[in-house]
Amino acid sequence: MSIKNILASSVAVLLLTFLSQTKAIAQSQYELNTGWKCGKATDIHTDGASISKNNFPINTWQNATVPGTVLTTQLNNKQIPDPFYGMNNERIPDIYKTGRDYYTYWFVKDFKEAQPQGNNQVYLNFRGVNYSCDVFLNGHKLNAKLHSGMFLRQSYNVSKWLANDGNNRVAVIVYPADVAGNPNGGQGGDGTIARNVSIQYTAGWDWIQPIKDRNTGIWDKVTIEKTGAVKINDPHVITLVSGVRQPEGPQQPAIIQVSAELQNAASTLVTGTLQYNLDGKAVSKTITLKANSTQTVQLDDYSLKNPKLWWPNGYGPQNLYSLNLQFVAAGKVSDQNNIEVGVRQLTSEWNERTESRQINVNGQKIFIKGGDWIISDEMLRFTDKRYDAEVRFHRDMNLNLIRVWGGALIERPEFYAACDKYGMLVFQDMWGSGDCNGRWVDPMKLDDQWTRRKYPDDHALYIKSIEDQVKMVRNYASLAIWCGGNEITPPEDILVALRDTVMPKLDNTRWFVEYSNSEKMSRNVLGGNGDGPYGIQPLSTFWDHRTFPFNSEVGSIGINDYEAFKRFMPVQNRIAPEYDASTGKTKTDSVWEYHKYIGYDTSINKYGKAKDLEDFSAKAQLVNYDQYRGLMEGFSSHMWDWYTGVIIWKTQNPWTALRGQMYDYYLDPNACLYGLHSGSEPLHIMYNPGDGTVMVANNTFKTHTNMMIVVKTYDMNGKDSLLTQVFSDITPATTKRYFSIKQELDKLAKNKGAFVDLELLDYNQKIISQNIYWVPNEKGDYTGLQSMPASQVSTTARQIAKGKIEVTLINPKNAPVAFFNRLSLVDGQTNQRLLPVFYSDNYVSVLPGTSKTVTIDYDTDQYPNMPLLSISGWNLKEQTVHIQ
Repeated sequence: MSIKNILASSVAVLLLTFLSQTKAIAQSQYELNTGWKCGKATDIHTDGASISKNNFPINTWQNATVPGTVLTTQLNNKQIPDPFYGMNNERIPDIYKTGRDYYTYWFVKDFKEAQPQGNNQVYLNFRGVNYSCDVFLNGHKLNAKLHSGMFLRQSYNVSKWLANDGNNRVAVIVYPADVAGNPNGGQGGDGTIARNVSIQYTAGWDWIQPIKDRNTGIWDKVTIEKTGAVKINDPHVITLVSGVRQPEGPQQPAIIQVSAELQNAASTLVTGTLQYNLDGKAVSKTITLKANSTQTVQLDDYSLKNPKLWWPNGYGPQNLYSLNLQFVAAGKVSDQNNIEVGVRQLTSEWNERTESRQINVNGQKIFIKGGDWIISDEMLRFTDKRYDAEVRFHRDMNLNLIRVWGGALIERPEFYAACDKYGMLVFQDMWGSGDCNGRWVDPMKLDDQWTRRKYPDDHALYIKSIEDQVKMVRNYASLAIWCGGNEITPPEDILVALRDTVMPKLDNTRWFVEYSNSEKMSRNVLGGNGDGPYGIQPLSTFWDHRTFPFNSEVGSIGINDYEAFKRFMPVQNRIAPEYDASTGKTKTDSVWEYHKYIGYDTSINKYGKAKDLEDFSAKAQLVNYDQYRGLMEGFSSHMWDWYTGVIIWKTQNPWTALRGQMYDYYLDPNACLYGLHSGSEPLHIMYNPGDGTVMVANNTFKTHTNMMIVVKTYDMNGKDSLLTQVFSDITPATTKRYFSIKQELDKLAKNKGAFVDLELLDYNQKIISQNIYWVPNEKGDYTGLQSMPASQVSTTARQIAKGKIEVTLINPKNAPVAFFNRLSLVDGQTNQRLLPVFYSDNYVSVLPGTSKTVTIDYDTDQYPNMPLLSISGWNLKEQTVHIQ
């Protein structure tokens, strides 16, 4: 080895040793998330300076939930009924009628923190307050002027205001949004909620009732952060991956670029080193910071050799590197940030064939299969576990993108961490929606279109808030697209600032699209506004009706089964809707209407008129599965020909709504989820129900050779018939069409319908993709299903690891199809369904003479006792199985 290489090696070793030694004395941060008290401001006739002193009595104040909203606190103190149950929400006073003072509250927290020594510093941080506030600590007001804006972080250096004895009190008065809006039944009520830099759906939408306090409160995390003299603010990590990459095999280097804003709070010069370690390599730069100054520092580019790349779900692994960024002065860590880095590069380009934008990751085009996301909880009760569960459900649907809708918020870092983990690209709308912001003439709105196009009132606050939120989430690999708003741009001056200044300066590696259905994203060759259709569709529509080439919203139905209704609907309201085919209208109970039910129309009756709600919701699952499998199959059948992507409106609800959800608010999945799980498979065999064409969609980068396609049919008694089988090679990123089975199938299904089994086998005869359809008779009814013989399936379950259960379903030869079996883990004593639980598949059908294995994951910390397995199917009465 040359002297030069020896010296370089020695320096690297010394620096790595230094990093490992200094890491142990880094800054600490903790949340102030318990022990808060609150009181209504109209009942407290004292100023903030007095309230924030320890000698001011608060022992009679009520316990407060922070992070949380006023409604969350009231609910936890049993002052209001559960707004998610029945029509309880109507029993809660609405701020539009009560006035803002009714929901204006003081929040107080006592905490221990000693005064820092030397140049050490202590900061009090708020990640989100809605809508405005004043903050006091130990008798001192911390903010010079009223802090406003739901989406603007606050950080106060409180070093000199901490108490000598370490006993401190923070007091915050929180005021609701300046304009609460009239919840008159319109989208965003009368629209004036959008005058604030806040959340729009809180005045009500077509999928949610108004939230009575409009989410007033300290709704996001409050932290104490301790550092040395120098603090690291908003580090920025960019990864550049050139060329066209594959998930496997050796990789050419990737370039890592790291910068950060350094803030010196000391009254003297500070010289130190900004440094990080990545994959055993140290990168550093020595910096001298002036007293009481802030400076942005760019570290030298680092070439990461043979990087482990991050890929969207279905295309490759979600590799993440730990990057520990530190500022070290005088041998001590002044501050550090731990960042999980996904090495990938995002690009986009115009696809001339589809006339829409396509997304590329690491040089490879990605067919977007996405879901529209509102928010995790309407009362902003966010938790890491809930975020993880919800994003995991999207992974289990075989989706690869989540669009965060513009009437809500820029999602929290914990949401993005889950998306990084599960490979979900994120299409992030900014705050605003065409409904409130003037895209259409709307008699429900207070102001005219020209006035609404100027919302919000404070443009400078909006831009400042966007800048802040971009800095907060820009390091996440999953963040793929910034969008100006839902179905409309923000006002022109805001749009120009975002497009030409904010994004180029703060986050110039991602695609910025001006609004969600912009023609710059998807050419509206069909007219309309670039999304839809909404509502239940004939399956052939998804295959044969061409819609927008990058469709940001399509879909609708999605009720859960009967167990779900028990959680939020009074017994007297558990009445199945009745559809009248002669009038085309549905008779629904008032609670169903209040929870925004969207009709299944004639589709339930095709399976036989529902006897009761339990029967109705069971049959609805068949419709759910068929609709969402068919939706994704139809779009996939035309990928890269008609379409570059599709996003389902919508995959979840932040309350107990009765439309558009793959799982309910309580995290109980329904058959929509598993229909998508099937239809969105990366390598998927399917057929067009209109013309009977069998085809295979390959959403991977691999060529699959020597694959055999097998097509069988089964009658209602389980008798099978082989229609055909053929070998084929399947090239990457294509949908390959083979042959039509329409003629044979029409003949077989004429009287009672039939089952169609499509299988894709590899050269070792292993099933890679299986797809079982139930086909109606010539009149479009499922009369055969109604007279099926009883299932003979046997079920065993065994624990194969902590929190992991393997279920095997065996259907004997000469038996009927064991059709549409729902598996559930239930409590052994109460028989209540455990939630959330994750199934590798569900609503499964087992053909005669075959078996099927399903793996189940659940949280043993939440449910320490061994559960039971419940199984029921279309032709199987509910059974309980003990787990071995």
